[in-house]
Amino acid sequence: MVDVQGTVEDGYEPVRDAFAANFAERGERGAAVAVYRDGRKVVDLRAGTKDGDADPDDATAAPWEPGTAQVVRSATKGIAATVPLLLHQRGQLDLDAPVGTYWPEFKAAGKDRVLVRHLLAHRAGLPALDTPLTPAQAIDGVSGPAAVAAQAPAWTPGTDHGYHAQTYSWLLGELVLRVTGRTLGAWVAEEISRPLDLDLWIGLPDEARPRVGRLAPVEPPPRPASAGLRVRPKRSVADAYADPDSLTSRAFAAISPAPDENDDAYRAAELPASAGIATAPALARAYAALIGPVDGHPRLFAPATLTLARTEESAGPDRTLLVNTRFGLGFMLHGPASPLLGPGSFGHPGRGGALAFADPESGIAFGYVTNGMQRNVTADPRAQALVRALAAVGG
Repeated sequence: MVDVQGTVEDGYEPVRDAFAANFAERGERGAAVAVYRDGRKVVDLRAGTKDGDADPDDATAAPWEPGTAQVVRSATKGIAATVPLLLHQRGQLDLDAPVGTYWPEFKAAGKDRVLVRHLLAHRAGLPALDTPLTPAQAIDGVSGPAAVAAQAPAWTPGTDHGYHAQTYSWLLGELVLRVTGRTLGAWVAEEISRPLDLDLWIGLPDEARPRVGRLAPVEPPPRPASAGLRVRPKRSVADAYADPDSLTSRAFAAISPAPDENDDAYRAAELPASAGIATAPALARAYAALIGPVDGHPRLFAPATLTLARTEESAGPDRTLLVNTRFGLGFMLHGPASPLLGPGSFGHPGRGGALAFADPESGIAFGYVTNGMQRNVTADPRAQALVRALAAVGG
């Protein structure tokens, strides 16, 4: 049985039980989960190995320690989205202005009417590139912005939505650079991570490299016969992922071949769509700070900005993912059918595992990171099990 380390306050023991069950029943290798309520940490748990490709039965494998961090993939998008919203809150960015107001080259190929809010809500029509970038081009700081600036939209911007899995990096990153003169990763470091003492980076510094574990693909264990039928993706969705010419495949292959997420150069790159690195407590604390004060730090989002973050901008069939999705301005939104704590919660998952969100009504902020990448995009069973346990105790 896995040795779960860390603490839970009285009443939150079901979260610890669900966390342990992830290792016993859902193929977990190494992971951490943290929960804040009303600015106070109430759950901080970790277990397993630091590296996802380590043998979990190897007693010499490096353990997951309190400061272990991981690449959180698209959970980075939620952290990145705080930057333009805070710039808007400070009067430095107009969400209803054309992107070309700040980035003139972006007007090319019929994009002169793409608004800032379209970028945040995945409505810009730019989820894929006609010519994918190599991993080296993706992180050079120049090729990505140039590619999305030259790219023609896949649909009339503002009329529909489709998940911008990779292109979100260069769209948001270049916009923030043009507005502030700082990279998005530097802005996060200086305005969010350092003031709040977060182990969270978009662009990993050299001194933090030893703390980051390795990601590895893992297969969930077979479901027992008593668990009923496994839910399989719809044929249209499965076909889209299998078809290299589909918008779905092209969106996820905007960097081709796929980058090595364990590579030092990739981790040091500032890719706001996919390459953020964080501990679970840092993700939870960041979201806690969006909705309320934390340890004497004032809340980051003013009430009007919080409303913007969780007001629906996009909903319905997603042209990229081919399932129904809901987005506010940069954050995924959760509906009444979700196991999350409430329809007003907002956050972002990472493909294959990670999840971070806040629920303002309950005062809950949640962060989960893992080194075992399972085959899912928006609903990892391990993260969902933790959230169900949290919801069952009333937050």
